[in-house]
Amino acid sequence: MAAETREERLVVIREIVCDILEIEEDEVSETSLFKEDHNADSLRAIEILAALEKEFGVVINQAELPRMVNLTGVYEVVSEPAGW
Repeated sequence: MAAETREERLVVIREIVCDILEIEEDEVSETSLFKEDHNADSLRAIEILAALEKEFGVVINQAELPRMVNLTGVYEVVSEPAGW
């Protein structure tokens, strides 16, 4: 089933991010920083990008990685090629 609303899509994005960063979903807010707050490294960021591409059927340029610092940034980066 496709995620239709912003909230539903954020739930999916949060699940992907938390799975890759190996943290609990309640540890991540929309604005908590992956690197500073959750010790993510650049390899994890690339894993997140690849998982999002697969989940949502989009292609994300790696040049967008600097914007993907928190859930809000990730949502914005994915929403552009997805047309949300």
